[in-house]
Amino acid sequence: MSTETVTIQKLGAQGDGIAQGTDGPIYVPFTLPGESVAIARVKSHGTLMSIASASPDRQEPHCRHFGPHGVNGACGGCTLQHYADAPYRAFKRQLVVDALRSKGLTPDVDDIVAAHPGERRRVVFAARKTEKDMLIGFNQAESHHIVAIEECPIASAGIMARLPAIKTIAAAMAVNAAAFRISVLETQTGLDLAVDGIKSLSDKQRRGTIETVLSLRGIARVSLNGEILVEPIKPMIDFGGVQVAPPPGAFTQATKQAEDAMAELVAAHVGKAKRIADLFAGSGTFSLRLARIGRVHAVESEDKPLAALDHAARNTQGLKPVSVERRDLFRRPLMAQELKVYDAVIFDPPRAGAEFQSKELTRSQVKKIVAVSCNPLTLARDLAILVEGGYRVTRVTPIDQFLWTSHVEVVAALEK
Repeated sequence: MSTETVTIQKLGAQGDGIAQGTDGPIYVPFTLPGESVAIARVKSHGTLMSIASASPDRQEPHCRHFGPHGVNGACGGCTLQHYADAPYRAFKRQLVVDALRSKGLTPDVDDIVAAHPGERRRVVFAARKTEKDMLIGFNQAESHHIVAIEECPIASAGIMARLPAIKTIAAAMAVNAAAFRISVLETQTGLDLAVDGIKSLSDKQRRGTIETVLSLRGIARVSLNGEILVEPIKPMIDFGGVQVAPPPGAFTQATKQAEDAMAELVAAHVGKAKRIADLFAGSGTFSLRLARIGRVHAVESEDKPLAALDHAARNTQGLKPVSVERRDLFRRPLMAQELKVYDAVIFDPPRAGAEFQSKELTRSQVKKIVAVSCNPLTLARDLAILVEGGYRVTRVTPIDQFLWTSHVEVVAALEK
């Protein structure tokens, strides 16, 4: 390890400051462009020791756990709390511009839809039992060290108010000193806790966990590795006025505000389409809203979210028909022949994107496509395929859902 002073030239795609060393780039978390900083260096990684000259864009972090000198260690949840709002948002928008440009695409990109503190309804805590206490928090970056948190400005007030209850449930479930994860979703009826990383519970622990949960208020469900242990009340979420009971640990958008913004953009582009395909449909984030516009065919590889979507559609009045299909779209994309009945297609794949599905879409006559993505790089690849296949990008909107991180959501609209 060596100590040196460097000047930060730019931010990398992960939000780290990048300085140019004699032997290549040095990545320094928690720094900003233009700053002169003293670092402790190991190979290409620098740990911030002190700031000799600060950027005018630097602001006071919102949380005492943030940064290299955070309380209980540097929480790995946020990476950009020290960046003032306007340049932070410009940085995230630019990530989308740069990703598109890397594939030769230069459409106009909207200003980013901003995220705000306290909006996160879904967080994943790390937990571990120690000799003294039950640790609940977030892992330090690139480490198994759990930073025990006392506050979290990104998480909803409903989640943070029940942190002691979450800790009590974790203590009842902890088998040994091994770390495990608790995914927490705030629903309309209470918190939904999905635990994984614990192999199994003894009958005694299972009973103890159930009794613990029943003695607490505000907990809708607790599951372990997908199996429901106790469900005092069915967790319910609202997709545009449709009530859905998601399966344990199911994917949901991390904030309702971002979800609503995405859904609004999707619906606006779909317009008055009569037949719509929603690919990678999950539990129906878009399908159930779009069923107010036209007939929807929802395709998803996992059976439980699809069953939740189907149940909600069947039990909601005023929707157009919704059909469901379980199908792995990575291995078996909808083919051009199957796509010919649809006026519009939406796809919202995992980070790997929808390469094969995009290739099939270029062979179709679908008039309108909406691509939703959490990864600008794979989105850019998919859009380039579609553009080469005869589509035109009409709008690109970045959406900040993961506040003070480098993750950015994007909604792109295309027409044949």
